[in-house]
Amino acid sequence: MRIAALHWGFPPIIGGVETHLVFMLPELVKMGHYVSLLTGSAEGSPEHFNFHGAQIYRSQFYDLNWLFKSGFQEVDDNVHDVTCQFLDRAKPDVIHVHNMHYFSRYHIRTVEHYALSHKIPLILTAHNIWTDKLFLDLTCKVAWDKIISISDYITREMVAVGVPEEKISTLWHGIDSDKFAPGKPAPKIFKDHPVLKGNKRIIFHPARMGLAKGCDITICAFKLVKEKFPDAFLLMSGSGNIIDWGLSQNKDIAFFMSLIKHLGLEDSVYINTFNIDKEMPDLYRLADVVVYPSSVQEPFGLAMLEAMSTAKPIIVTQAGGMPEIIHNDVNGYVIPIRDHKALAEKMIELLACPKLAGKLGQTGRKLVAEKYTKKIYATKMLNVYKAALAGYKKQHHGVRAKEIGEGDLISL
Repeated sequence: MRIAALHWGFPPIIGGVETHLVFMLPELVKMGHYVSLLTGSAEGSPEHFNFHGAQIYRSQFYDLNWLFKSGFQEVDDNVHDVTCQFLDRAKPDVIHVHNMHYFSRYHIRTVEHYALSHKIPLILTAHNIWTDKLFLDLTCKVAWDKIISISDYITREMVAVGVPEEKISTLWHGIDSDKFAPGKPAPKIFKDHPVLKGNKRIIFHPARMGLAKGCDITICAFKLVKEKFPDAFLLMSGSGNIIDWGLSQNKDIAFFMSLIKHLGLEDSVYINTFNIDKEMPDLYRLADVVVYPSSVQEPFGLAMLEAMSTAKPIIVTQAGGMPEIIHNDVNGYVIPIRDHKALAEKMIELLACPKLAGKLGQTGRKLVAEKYTKKIYATKMLNVYKAALAGYKKQHHGVRAKEIGEGDLISL
């Protein structure tokens, strides 16, 4: 099968969708399919390269950071040309877009027009939901043949705004369980990050740096942990390149640095950006406890599977899709949103009882093997493709491609 994927970002841009694509694109290639991706440009990355068999193409006209800074001015012809050239080159059997039910009407209308004109199924993976007219229009008024939702939470939200439930397939993410396997971290991680050397009890917050991810809650909770365990150390990832459409990351990080200094934790917190493939697995292996205390409704949280796969207990919040995966006293703990004391209590409990932490981690590893490997996910995704292809003629009988107009540009 020939699969054309489109998404706004790919490493070195970091984020959950980007990590998902890192796992899934090569897995589809491994299963015998031709895969290509059109994504946003990134500094230092070529416009075209081979990523473990998947063909990656970059364009600044899919770079949301650049598009927002430019105000989406006079991009329509370029978006049309770049998109159609990519799809002509890919010659896809299916077109699969990620999070293109938001941000820009014109981008998805261009893809939709191509799909309808060439009689190709159009599939959306909804990695998130929003609460405005743009989300409603692009979720409910685009000719999606199938929609993949990453959690029951996302499915409920989409059904609530009128998406037919029979059009949605809920597929929880999959992880590379070989890459994210239990074991000792490689010596290179200590060479590249000497601050991690020594006997430390490490709390790992792997989510990108932002208020929405509860970084401030983790820092405040860590202050309480430090009082009980002087050798505790907080490791925080995700301070690098992200799709920062709200231009808030630098402001958030500045606040976190001030908070760390205010609480006297400068010598016990390390913040950096780490390579998804080469460093993140070792950081999980190094951790005693993983935390992901989102302050907003988290659609899923791929870090849950990364922690589970490396046999580490994880603490999450009662937010969005996370309680669908993490269960109290099974593979981790679920706490209330923005409750730093509850987070601290669970971190202290796990640090005080390594046997309990090990038990929860091993259960998580077992659950990944049973439900959440990249092969399991890729197989389910291919079944969605096959269903879309099988039902395409019936669903689109008499449907004509839509014209694209100026009103299809995003409203800023």
